[in-house]
Amino acid sequence: MRIAVLGAGTMGHGIAQAAAMANNEVTIRDLEEGILEEGVNAIASNLQGGIERGKVSKKQKAATLDQITTTTSLSNAVVDADLVIEAVPEILEVKHDTFQEVENAAPEDTIIASNTSSLSVTEIASALDRSERAIGLHFFNPVHIMGLVEIVVAEQTDDETIAFAEEFIKDIGKEPVTVRDSAGFASSRLGVSLGVEAVRMLETGVASPQAIDRAMELGYNHPMGPIELTDVVGLDIRLDILEYLQEELGERFRPPQLLRQKVRAGKLGKKTGEGFYLWENGERVGVSGDLEGGR
Repeated sequence: MRIAVLGAGTMGHGIAQAAAMANNEVTIRDLEEGILEEGVNAIASNLQGGIERGKVSKKQKAATLDQITTTTSLSNAVVDADLVIEAVPEILEVKHDTFQEVENAAPEDTIIASNTSSLSVTEIASALDRSERAIGLHFFNPVHIMGLVEIVVAEQTDDETIAFAEEFIKDIGKEPVTVRDSAGFASSRLGVSLGVEAVRMLETGVASPQAIDRAMELGYNHPMGPIELTDVVGLDIRLDILEYLQEELGERFRPPQLLRQKVRAGKLGKKTGEGFYLWENGERVGVSGDLEGGR
């Protein structure tokens, strides 16, 4: 299968890796060559980590990288694609524009998917003339490790597209969970609910970030606590999702002031080196200074 992934960032290069490891031809498109190079380097690093853990062979690494090409041209990326997956910023207008560009350049039967984690797939799909071929494929970070993909069915999506999406997700070794399009879907709505309550607990001094995270890791067997997960996802992304869910579902999703302050200060989590925790070389090394002492 020929797959185009639009966006070489954290989610885009992760999706590309998962698809290429399943022996699909993958083209990654982004706006700049430097971003594309960083994405491919991240894939190579993930694969090397798999070799070191005994999960990936050297032959698999080489074969996966051989399946991946890059381009800055959207039309070149999608011209012969069977499936296009956009992983562009969570801004509705950007996704609308992307879908329209894809429809103008891709074959008529190409399936067009959004990796949105919370925006309405029905609304994104409305940008298409043939919106029945649109669907949501919500992957989870880190894509090469996480087994779940949430398939989000828009109001316009036809049965053929749903079947295609479910088969594709199984073929790349993931577990599909199919849900109806609604604000936050299932996973984001539940995950953000836990995360926002954890931030409120920080805000009111209930416990330290470490205590909250360890409570969920040890008490509920979560692989990562909600505060650390917020840092990994990005505080700005969590804020955008909360604002959207507040608008769609009500005040229970109102973002905490502490989260807004962090974002205004540019403390966006792992990607900037500081969020609720401090980060160096991708590793958690301490707690943000304004939270020390279990604020």
